[in-house]
Amino acid sequence: MTTTTPVRADAIASAFDLTKTYGGGEAVVRALDGVTVSFAPGSFTAIMGPSGSGKSTLMHCLAGLDRPTTGRVVLGGAPITELSDRELTAVRRDQVGFVFQAFNLLPTLTAEQNIVLPLDLAGRRPDAVLLAELIDSLGLRDRVRHLPSQLSGGQQQRVAIARALITRPAVVFADEPTGALDSRSSHQLLDYLRYTSQAHGQAIVMVTHDPNAAAYADRTLLLSDGRIVDDLVAPTADSVLAAMKRLGA
Repeated sequence: MTTTTPVRADAIASAFDLTKTYGGGEAVVRALDGVTVSFAPGSFTAIMGPSGSGKSTLMHCLAGLDRPTTGRVVLGGAPITELSDRELTAVRRDQVGFVFQAFNLLPTLTAEQNIVLPLDLAGRRPDAVLLAELIDSLGLRDRVRHLPSQLSGGQQQRVAIARALITRPAVVFADEPTGALDSRSSHQLLDYLRYTSQAHGQAIVMVTHDPNAAAYADRTLLLSDGRIVDDLVAPTADSVLAAMKRLGA
């Protein structure tokens, strides 16, 4: 077993000897246990592992949504574990897109208003061409004036994806992005994530429980007990399933 993977010189996001613990004494929980890993521009990485393996904790620490107990995270060249909250907010705004499992759409805004919200908050105007591409590619053209309560779970998920991509972030973190989608919509979304990583040089980092979703990535990391225990290149659904079985998952 290994807890490290090679750190690339061109990485857009990197973690160095990352630990995250909760509690103390005999009741301490070690969610991350010395993880070193990096993600290059234009890459599409899936993170998998049993429940409680540290997948979401790793993603949240990499995205600056949570602070590790020890170790360093570098995002877009900035050592975010050493930044103030204000500086960290600026890095996340400029470098990161995040797709939450619960969508986190604002209920009083239309789909289009939710998509462009990060730009509104930053005082920037949306790129009309990119906005149209996202709306059309994600099948939202006839839903842009609808409120979240008027959208299906899958449509809300696609709005959340579009919102994460509208700022052209260097890295997009997606927590179970296909969880609310049927198989056809899942395939379309995963195809689009793979396309945007290749066409725009964005790093896509996706937590998933689905081996078929992981097969769309060009790399799959397997976590167990807070450690990286496998790093699969060009994964297939079968190779991911086999690796998960070795973990007893």
